[in-house]
Amino acid sequence: MRDEIGEINQKVKESSGFVDALFEETSKVIVGQKHMLERIVIGFLSNGHILLEGVPGLAKTTAVKTLAGAIQTGFKRIQFTPDLLPADLIGTMIYNQRESSFQTRKGPVFTNILLADEINRAPAKVQSALLEAMQERQVTIGDQTFPLDDPFLVLATQNPIEQEGTYPLPEAQVDRFMLKVLVGYPTKREEAQIIQLASSLVPPQIRPIISPEHLRAARQVVSQIYVDEKVKGYILDIIFAAREPATYGLSDLKPLISYGPSPRASIYLTMAAKAHAFLRHRGYVTPDDVKLIGPEVLRHRVLLTYEAEAEEKTSDDIVKRIFETVEVP
Repeated sequence: MRDEIGEINQKVKESSGFVDALFEETSKVIVGQKHMLERIVIGFLSNGHILLEGVPGLAKTTAVKTLAGAIQTGFKRIQFTPDLLPADLIGTMIYNQRESSFQTRKGPVFTNILLADEINRAPAKVQSALLEAMQERQVTIGDQTFPLDDPFLVLATQNPIEQEGTYPLPEAQVDRFMLKVLVGYPTKREEAQIIQLASSLVPPQIRPIISPEHLRAARQVVSQIYVDEKVKGYILDIIFAAREPATYGLSDLKPLISYGPSPRASIYLTMAAKAHAFLRHRGYVTPDDVKLIGPEVLRHRVLLTYEAEAEEKTSDDIVKRIFETVEVP
C-alpha cells in the first residue's frame, strides 16, 4: 500500500506542475481572490459546478473569463433576467421554409464554461432548463438529445444583498452545485494594486497554460488520489452529524436543521478534497483538506428551520459547529 501511495504521490507531483503557473498567469489580471480562483480550479478538476455569491464588482466574471483563457476553453456568458426563456439558454427548433423542415439552433449552453450571471434573476422554468445540462451534461431540444462539450462547467453568480426581482433557486438545482463560494472584498493593499492595474492603458494578455486534453488527464490523476479509510469515515461522520446531530452530541442543533445534506454531499466532499490535495501537490487526502473545503460543500445543503432563522443562525454557523465537534482522525 505504501508503494502505491508513493507512486500516486509522484504522479500527482508530475501532473500538477501547471497549477502554480496557472495562478501566476491569472494574477496578471486578478489581484487577490486566491481563494475564489482555487475553488474554481477545484471545480475544473472535479468536474463540479460552482455557485459564486458576492456583491457586484468583486471580479467574479473577470476571474471566470481569465481562467477560461488560461485553459484554452470555450467561454460564454449569459445574463439571467426575469424575461429570459429556456430557448434563450439551450436553443430551439427553427422552421426552414425553403427546405420545409425544422433545424436546430443551439443556445449558449453549448460551450465549455457557461457563466450564468445573476442566476437567481430568472424564473423557475429557466432554472429547470439547466438541470439536465448540469447533471447529465446533455441537452434535449425537440426530440433530439445533444451531448455537451467536455469539459462543461456552470459557474453561476448571485448577489446576496439585492433581493428585489430575484427568485430562490430550486433545491434540486442548488444541490447540483458542488461548491458555494462566498466572495469577499479585497484587502486595502490589494485594492491599491487593483487601482494601479485598472489605470494601465494596455490590458494584460493571458497566455494559455494548459489545454482541455491536459485538464482531462489531470482529472484522471485526481481520481486516483488516495483517501484513507479513516478519512472516509471522517467525511461520513461530518455528513451524518448534519443529518442526525443528536447522535454526535449536537442535540441543540436538531431543532435548527430542517433537512441535512444528500448523498451527493458525501461524493462531492470526497472529490473536492482530492482536488484540494492535488493543488497542494499531494497524492493523498488529509483531514485538513476535508475541513478546508467542507464548508463550501455543505453550506447550501444544510436547510434551516424557522426556529434557526428566528435565532438568526446561518447554515455556516451550523456547519462550523459540526466541524468543531466531530472528532478528527
